[in-house]
Amino acid sequence: MGAGLATMALPLARPALSQEKYPARPVRVIVPWAPGGAVDTLARRLSQKLSEQMGQSFVVENKSGATGTIGAAEAARSAPDGYTLLAMDNTYAMLPYLFSSLPFDYETAFRPVTVTAFSPVLLAVGEKSPFKDLASLIAAAKKEPEKLTYGTGGAGSAPHFATLAFERAAGVKLYHVPYRGSGEAVIGVLSGNVDIVLLSPGSALGNIRGGQLRPLAISGARRVDALPEVPTFAEAGLPDYGVVNWSGLAAPRGTPDAIVQRLHQEAARALAAPDMKAFIAELGSEPGGIAPADFTRLIQEETTRWRDVAATGGIEKQ
Repeated sequence: MGAGLATMALPLARPALSQEKYPARPVRVIVPWAPGGAVDTLARRLSQKLSEQMGQSFVVENKSGATGTIGAAEAARSAPDGYTLLAMDNTYAMLPYLFSSLPFDYETAFRPVTVTAFSPVLLAVGEKSPFKDLASLIAAAKKEPEKLTYGTGGAGSAPHFATLAFERAAGVKLYHVPYRGSGEAVIGVLSGNVDIVLLSPGSALGNIRGGQLRPLAISGARRVDALPEVPTFAEAGLPDYGVVNWSGLAAPRGTPDAIVQRLHQEAARALAAPDMKAFIAELGSEPGGIAPADFTRLIQEETTRWRDVAATGGIEKQ
């Protein structure tokens, strides 16, 4: 009797819940990386703008570890009500090739909302490097396979995948020197211990402007305003290298369409604001804002891209 009454009462409660204005309380944004990185920096700035626009706090929580899967798993387990979001990046599209199993369903765990920013990949050498352009570096790499070295933040990291993609596009074989983090990889190039590093411009601007790093090429369809003197890979003679990093927002599977669309609209509005565009440009990146369907398609395309790179690059699953 009591159970039947409770069941009958449920429909009466639903209209009140459905009419609740979103967001009615603070929203947490899980960043699956440590504070200070590119994903974290962008997520905090966007969260600040969303807080201002939507009248509720968007609070970043860092849940780092296991190549982003710890934070992603927590977000995937959260209620699909729009009050927990995941700040993901292109590393997400690499996860199926890094792990034999994941603590969430890779294909269905999230509803992509929008891309926050697109960040090109920069190939740089140290100031004392003999290479002044990309063509001479590629020629040397072809002449002596595996003599030239490159540093990354570790096997299976995004820069590792990006460099493997460069090897495929250029038809060369380099020698991988994994470090414990991308910062150490940059130091490796600065000290002359490795020859090459591929990274996002935002991580290199200070050393480039200081003269310690020499950029040879940057990915993307056009040069970036922050580094107008650096040619694109196509301009430097390698048109087939199309790797571009991205970061974005996603919601747990089952989040209502209305909430996903609202988040997309507000995020796109924030990313179009002059101060946000200027902030992203300072990082050598471009604002996102694409629709959820387009973001979903991007992740699918990236997943296919990295499958081929992993297969030929010797990436081993953990």
